[in-house]
Amino acid sequence: MSADSVAILGFVALFALMLLRVPVGMAMGLVGVAGYAYINGGAPALKLIGQTSMRTVTSYQFGVIPMFLLMGAFVSASGVSRELFRAANTLVGHWRGGLGLATVFACGGFAAISGSSVATAATFSTVAYPEMRRYGYPQSFAAGVIAAGGTLGAMLPPSTVLAVYALITQQDVGKLFRAGILPGLLALVMYLATIALITRVRPDFLPTVPKAPRAERLKSLGDIWAPLLLFAFVIAGLYGGLFTPTEAGGVGACGAFILGVMRGRLGKKEIRASLLQATRTAAAVFTVLIGALLFGYFLTITQVPQKVTEFLTGLGIGAYGVLAIIMVMYLILGCLMDAMAMIILTVPIIFPVVTALGFDPIWFGIIIVMTVELGLIHPPVGMNVFVIKSVIPDVSFSSIFKGVLPFIATDILRLIILIAFPIIALWLPSLM
Repeated sequence: MSADSVAILGFVALFALMLLRVPVGMAMGLVGVAGYAYINGGAPALKLIGQTSMRTVTSYQFGVIPMFLLMGAFVSASGVSRELFRAANTLVGHWRGGLGLATVFACGGFAAISGSSVATAATFSTVAYPEMRRYGYPQSFAAGVIAAGGTLGAMLPPSTVLAVYALITQQDVGKLFRAGILPGLLALVMYLATIALITRVRPDFLPTVPKAPRAERLKSLGDIWAPLLLFAFVIAGLYGGLFTPTEAGGVGACGAFILGVMRGRLGKKEIRASLLQATRTAAAVFTVLIGALLFGYFLTITQVPQKVTEFLTGLGIGAYGVLAIIMVMYLILGCLMDAMAMIILTVPIIFPVVTALGFDPIWFGIIIVMTVELGLIHPPVGMNVFVIKSVIPDVSFSSIFKGVLPFIATDILRLIILIAFPIIALWLPSLM
């Protein structure tokens, strides 16, 4: 059997296993090892499993992932999400649509600390949704703004998805984190502008809430200064050269632990739950990462990336035409797969195409992560939509998608802006 036939059979087997609900990491690992063994023999394939697994879990570079996951777990267990929402609500909740604005602000703050879109959506489904419904916000809007706000988790640093992209493509993690700041802030501002536009076009659609007393506003700000100071210190140390990305994650996790204990928010039960949560998530990420690396070796010996590059660059539709095809592919996959699995599965194949077309790899990482996150809220599936539905059973899928449509339009516009003006993503990394 030729290498091309083996590669095609490998992809068929991979998607068949995924349809059978085999975990993505396990499916990629099984197909990768089986394909590698078919071409190079069983003994080299078995040796590859041991070497790849050991090298991945003991890599200093990969240590950035569990450290930031642990930081997010401690922060989440400390109740920071509620404090962020309460602070944003007391400041802007009395404006028309203010609870929506507060939700976006709080999602941005929590996402910047936790780095997870799904965790952000799930958390604010329990924190912000009941509050918006209590004050008469439409069900569709309340669920839609949470689904959209959750996507900020993959862009604002520290982002686990950006870290994995950097490790797969051998890019600088610090540069990618820095590149995500302005696009992430742009997303935040554009979501706020979308809510403001909705209130302007439909003045009676969103209600107002009573203005909080001055003392309450000051108290709410006092509740969030510590976690925000920790986040600012970690990010400033990372960008200022004081920490490596792995060290920044360790400092962040240690700082989140100390703050939680000192404020009486982390007892034995919460610490144990946080450690278990971070361990489970890290184990899942590393399983997918090891599986992807094994699958990547299989792709390399079958020369799939080179052949895909030759095919796409030979279409004669120009660099941006090929980029459009890639983005549509990611948008479709985003409706069906988790963002992490999608990045790990496809980047080894797509990245050589991007570099051959002359696109900046840092800029491309931001564009692809944004496209993947758009897929998480895009009909007909949308991972974040399913998460919200699981947390809030009484809201229908149609209501969530109805509420998220204005934010989808906003995301598409943001993608166009970043493609037209790459400097938005590349300016801060250029200062390093």
